[in-house]
Amino acid sequence: MINQVILVGRLTRDPEIRYTADGQAVANVTLAVNRNYKSQAGEIEADFVNCTLWRKTAENTANYCKKGSIIGVSGRIQTRSYENDGRRVYITEVLAESVKFMGGKPRELVEQ
Repeated sequence: MINQVILVGRLTRDPEIRYTADGQAVANVTLAVNRNYKSQAGEIEADFVNCTLWRKTAENTANYCKKGSIIGVSGRIQTRSYENDGRRVYITEVLAESVKFMGGKPRELVEQ
C-alpha cells in the first residue's frame, strides 16, 4: 500500500510556529492548490489542504515563507479524531515529510 502526497501551492497565511511541551517545533499551514480546470464561470478553482510540519521543517518554513509563498510539500495523508461537546470530530491533513521553497525569497527577506 502507498500513502504518498505531493502538492505545490501557495500559503494562505503566514506560518505560525509553536512548540510542544518537550520542545519540538510544529506548524500548521494551509496550501491553496489550483485545480487543473476552470469552473463554468471561467474561474480557476482551488482546494485548500491543511498540512502539519514538524521540527526543522516547521522552523525553516516559518522563518523563510509568508502568505502567498509557493511551496512544494511531500508527505502522507493522516486522519485523526477527537471528542468535542459529545461529537466526534474528524480531521484529514497532510503530514509533511519535506518542504521545498519554490518561488525564490520573498522581497522583504532579500531587501534586509
